[in-house]
Amino acid sequence: MNTEHTTNGRAVYRLTFSIPVNMDAVEETLLLAVLAIGCLYGESAIRLDAGYAIDKDKRVVVINAHTRIGCAVARVFVGFCMSEFGEGTFGVSWIAGSGSGMTPTNESLAEAAL
Repeated sequence: MNTEHTTNGRAVYRLTFSIPVNMDAVEETLLLAVLAIGCLYGESAIRLDAGYAIDKDKRVVVINAHTRIGCAVARVFVGFCMSEFGEGTFGVSWIAGSGSGMTPTNESLAEAAL
């Protein structure tokens, strides 16, 4: 995952998982990553600065890495996924068009998962 995009406003990552990865396991792994970062920075930091969405049917997870908390969640999640599911089981891309400098909302993240 290249985090250079966080400096120019394109800090929303889309992870697409291939079959046969179990999307319930992906969701649990995402929540574990959120918990891990919450342990480091506190629950309030997660509530304020971490945005993510999952669409199990489309096999997509979207993470807002616009803040350092969100970037940490993305990094830990990708690391966990590489370890648990294998490097070849998912792809990571960034979503263009969030270059306004504003942090994407959870609603816009959910739309990006579509």
